[in-house]
Amino acid sequence: MLFNSWQFAIYFIVVTAAYFALPYRARWVLLLAASCYFYMAFIPVYILILLFTILIDYGAGILIENAQGERRRFYLIGSIIANVGVLAIFKYFNFLNGNFAALASAIGWNYPVENLAMILPIGLSFHTFQSLSYTIEVYRGRHKAERHLGLFALYVMFYPQLVAGPIERPQNVLPQFHEQHDFDYDRVTSGLKLMAWGLFKKVVIADRLAVVVNAVYGDPTSHTSFALIMATYFFAYQIYCDFSGYSDIALGAARVMGFRLMENFNQPYLSQSVSEFWRRWHISLSTWFRDYLYIPLGGNRVAKWRWYLNTMIVFMVSGLWHGASWNFVIWGALHGLYIVGAVLIGGLLSRTVSVPQSGPLAWTSRAFNTLLTFHLVAFAWIFFRAANLADAWYIVTHLFSDLQLRSNLGLGLGIVPALIVVTCILFMEGVQYVHRNGWINLAGQPGWARWSFYYMIVAMIVLFGVMQSEAQFIYFQF
Repeated sequence: MLFNSWQFAIYFIVVTAAYFALPYRARWVLLLAASCYFYMAFIPVYILILLFTILIDYGAGILIENAQGERRRFYLIGSIIANVGVLAIFKYFNFLNGNFAALASAIGWNYPVENLAMILPIGLSFHTFQSLSYTIEVYRGRHKAERHLGLFALYVMFYPQLVAGPIERPQNVLPQFHEQHDFDYDRVTSGLKLMAWGLFKKVVIADRLAVVVNAVYGDPTSHTSFALIMATYFFAYQIYCDFSGYSDIALGAARVMGFRLMENFNQPYLSQSVSEFWRRWHISLSTWFRDYLYIPLGGNRVAKWRWYLNTMIVFMVSGLWHGASWNFVIWGALHGLYIVGAVLIGGLLSRTVSVPQSGPLAWTSRAFNTLLTFHLVAFAWIFFRAANLADAWYIVTHLFSDLQLRSNLGLGLGIVPALIVVTCILFMEGVQYVHRNGWINLAGQPGWARWSFYYMIVAMIVLFGVMQSEAQFIYFQF
């Protein structure tokens, strides 16, 4: 069931109405049943994987809290092995097996193991990481083990963020399931507005950009350099609007019922460095890797060479988290190299160049850093989006080999729709920038101004939105 479908619209209305109609003590049952139904709308049998994860980590949390000494570590390791094992089987077995087979073939060995014929469970990496964060936090003494099995299952399966995050910590979400949330008009309308904004990003911008991106990246050798460059720019905004649009809908749906989920995006393409980009992009994942991998490795409290290694490990693992392919590993490694390189170059520049903190030169420096960061990130997206390494390499090596405007500038989208979607991107960034800086408080404007803006968003969704049942969210595959 997709957020951008009529089925979800009906589902959301029914579940939300029932949620407020039921007594407080029965609401968790409704939400758990609704979350199970939501997940089973994709591949029903895979609900058993979630059940396995829930039972393992529910038991592990209690055992960890009750144990002393090394037994606590033993139970934590058991939880990690169980969760990572599920990921290894369903997501990484064929990738590792394929690499072993290729290596065996190269040295002349007979390798008889066949790949597994199975579909990757939707959102597996997300709910696995969320469940893992629970046992780790219990082990660290930062959260009490949850004794209510139903509420713990709801923590793992809460439908708004079940398949694509944000990846929550138990301290934020679990206590909220014990609270009573009454109907609040202002909160409900705020949540609905956020959902509409997310839907605008998805169907008006992301899905229209997908027409160009899919056409070019689906057959890169048939397109000129100009088309490759435009498709790369378009994908940078397609994936941002697709994923942040999902997050907005998830946060908005949860907010309607009274739940507060963590913010997952903060205008990442306005970042002035790649490290800042990762503080603004997929915040729940980047903080997960910071807390549970980067810091345990030693973080930056180690020798310089070790810090470089820690950074590369984290980003390469992050790449592998996104997909079982060398494309994603290279994508992650590029971001690691960007950050390490920035430290090396930044140290040199700090000793040779002094940039004023204010004035035209400072503004120019910030603008240059923002543009450079965006282009570094967009370049790395090539490896993320390309179907394989061969396509990625072709695109990288042909970005500037044929800069002729021979091909149709619309690339299947059409000139006018292309101009519309670019205008919508500028509109989106402008609205978000104004909102972030507090220049205009929409809630404080007259009713006619507020409702004119709301109606305009709805009209743009209806007039320009791409309503296709097969238009899944990109991050569903992870």
